[in-house]
Amino acid sequence: MAHDLPQSAHGRPSPRVLLERLATGAGRAARITHTEHLPARVGRHADWPDQIRNEVIEAVRTAGIERPWEHQARVASHAIGNESVVVATGTASGKSLAYQVPVLSALLDGSQAPNGRGATALYLAPTKALAADQRRAVASLAAPLGTAVRAAVYDGDTPVEEREWVRQYATYVLTNPDMLHLGILPGHARWSSFLRALRYVVIDECHTYRGVFGSHVAQVLRRLRRLCARYGSDPVFLLASATASDPAEAAGRLTGVPVVEVTDDASPRGELAFALWEPPLTELSGERGAPVRRTAVAEAADLLTDLVVQGTRTVAFVRSRRGAELVSVIAKERLAEIDASLPRRVGAYRGGYLPEERRAIERDLHDGRLLGLASTTALELGVDVSGLDAVLLAGYPGTRASLWQQAGRAGRAGQGALAVLIARDDPLDTYLVHHPEALFQRPVESTVLDPDNPYVLAPHLCAAAAELPLGEADLKLFGPEAAGLVGQLEQRGLLRRRAGGWYWTRRERAADLTDIRGGGGRPVRVVEAGTGRLLGTVDASAAHATVHEGAVHLHQGRTYLVRQLDLEDAVALVEAAEPSYSTMARDTVSVSVLDVDQEEAWGDARLCFGSVEVTNQVVSYLRRRLITGEVLGETKLDLPPRTLRTRAVWWTMTDAQLDAASIHPEELPGALHAAEHASIGLLPLFATCDRWDIGGVSIALHPDTGLPTVFVYDGHPGGAGFAERAFHTARAWLTATREAIASCECDFGCPSCVQSPKCGNGNDPLDKAAAVRVLNALLA
Repeated sequence: MAHDLPQSAHGRPSPRVLLERLATGAGRAARITHTEHLPARVGRHADWPDQIRNEVIEAVRTAGIERPWEHQARVASHAIGNESVVVATGTASGKSLAYQVPVLSALLDGSQAPNGRGATALYLAPTKALAADQRRAVASLAAPLGTAVRAAVYDGDTPVEEREWVRQYATYVLTNPDMLHLGILPGHARWSSFLRALRYVVIDECHTYRGVFGSHVAQVLRRLRRLCARYGSDPVFLLASATASDPAEAAGRLTGVPVVEVTDDASPRGELAFALWEPPLTELSGERGAPVRRTAVAEAADLLTDLVVQGTRTVAFVRSRRGAELVSVIAKERLAEIDASLPRRVGAYRGGYLPEERRAIERDLHDGRLLGLASTTALELGVDVSGLDAVLLAGYPGTRASLWQQAGRAGRAGQGALAVLIARDDPLDTYLVHHPEALFQRPVESTVLDPDNPYVLAPHLCAAAAELPLGEADLKLFGPEAAGLVGQLEQRGLLRRRAGGWYWTRRERAADLTDIRGGGGRPVRVVEAGTGRLLGTVDASAAHATVHEGAVHLHQGRTYLVRQLDLEDAVALVEAAEPSYSTMARDTVSVSVLDVDQEEAWGDARLCFGSVEVTNQVVSYLRRRLITGEVLGETKLDLPPRTLRTRAVWWTMTDAQLDAASIHPEELPGALHAAEHASIGLLPLFATCDRWDIGGVSIALHPDTGLPTVFVYDGHPGGAGFAERAFHTARAWLTATREAIASCECDFGCPSCVQSPKCGNGNDPLDKAAAVRVLNALLA
């Protein structure tokens, strides 16, 4: 009986008990491949630095915090000493307080300056939700300080009539990099008094600034530093990160200034039980007759249902917007059969919702009205949802940093917590649930970003020139590639050189040249055809694959069918429907080599890194039965091809090597194709990327190399740093790839080893056994 079960210190079932309950039922215990128990940890206190104002220390005490943890005090000490600092400690370790205390102390000092605005601070978050949550936290903490701290959110949701007040009077402005790039920096003259007094720039969740997005943000921060210098300020950067490898180096690359790191987490932690869970094989057959596992979405919906019935507050993180909606829909249906009052206590949360929808869901979760929530990574970041008991991860989130960030959302009030990673039918997920040491015994990844990517840097040089003419001395700030790029921009007529430097020449706003999220164009609006109501948006880069004609689109638990995709007007017209299937786009890809930057000989084989041009075209879509994933049919599409200049790693092999490995000519295409799929699946273990950030092509005789070749490329213009990381870790990466294929229990290849969910060729041909022989020969 429930009251006889061991309880946590907070009166809730312990994590072990929660896991035991989930494991009961037909065949469930066998799905747990590993359980890691992380013991509780005792905290270590310290004292705030002497320079922190007493009023701020008293305000913190009023909030119930008598003394800081050691790492909080160290961060405050560096900040007061005018040293930029990054704190990289576990979730719920109090990183926010570590930077809030020195910021509030400086604002209080500044309030006594003659003009009443002697110091200001800027807070940057990757999401609007996090900035809004931080404003609430700062307002609560600073309430005893009176009008010295005037905190305000300034983002796309801020009403026009409020914006002027924020510019003139706010001392602590909370925003996001997008608004800094598009609103604040181009209008810097109206922000001059704020920038002149800027003492601190807080960059929260800085581990999320990676790849192309991180590279753009790095250049936005260089533009900010340039304007601050013009107005006479030199702000200190205070960064907060999930646990990361080399956080000081990554933070320095992001900001362009030297940064010290604080990584020793002195906060207490409740016990965490972390289970790895592999869904069972079903009776169904997938593409080419491969065995099909039960989907992580279906499994997550079952576990979320069980936890909600027990009154366990749970968030299920799902990889896609559609998946999050599906988990919510399925869980509600199951709960309705048990208790008619329970479905309304479950919801979905993802990007693309309207602001008022997001705020309502955040409030309901925070206040406990919602017991279960299926969310994309939109909720991974520090929105305060303290009180959660369990986290479900429907699929590996792509990096160990994100894994621990998501798992750490539970247990934030100090209680024990349960985390369950549910493997998708995917090479990486399958590898991880059978190699727990890759998760629990390896350090988290380094953050990969490349601010010198010319596709990233060029539009920011134009934006900087539009803000203030670019002088020779400025170019050093933007990195070693800036001088060469300025000349090219001058030749293209975007910049004009005069005595005072380079000037922006066009009428349109230079900041509009680039989408810093790497979306590659304006978002596509999803509009209900009958009413004209805007449901949400989809990134331009994803539109061909997700809102093509005939696609199934989910929003707030409701299902729609796309009737028309108008690429010119960036609108997808949808109608409400209830199809019994989901849809998945298919595409074709070709690659041509432009330049080889680096090359290594592996015996007769060659490993290369350089620039390529990728041509991609979405040609059809599959209809798959809900829950089982069974393929019901394929429909052709007529969409234009798109080209991408990017960076790639590739390897070639000679005929002699293949002969020695007993690879017959008819086996070669399937062997290379299988190796390509599996290597893409495993790369996120070695670079901070997601398999959807990268692409690949394999060909038995490539026209540019004249040899059998496998390419893996960055899915962003100019590259994102992932292929370069793959080149430098190639031996470990391809060894893990070979092991993942060889150890899979299937006979001829399945989604757990060599089949890809995004293959444009319908996973044909694939040869699992020959792929192992090819990789053996390559690695020999």
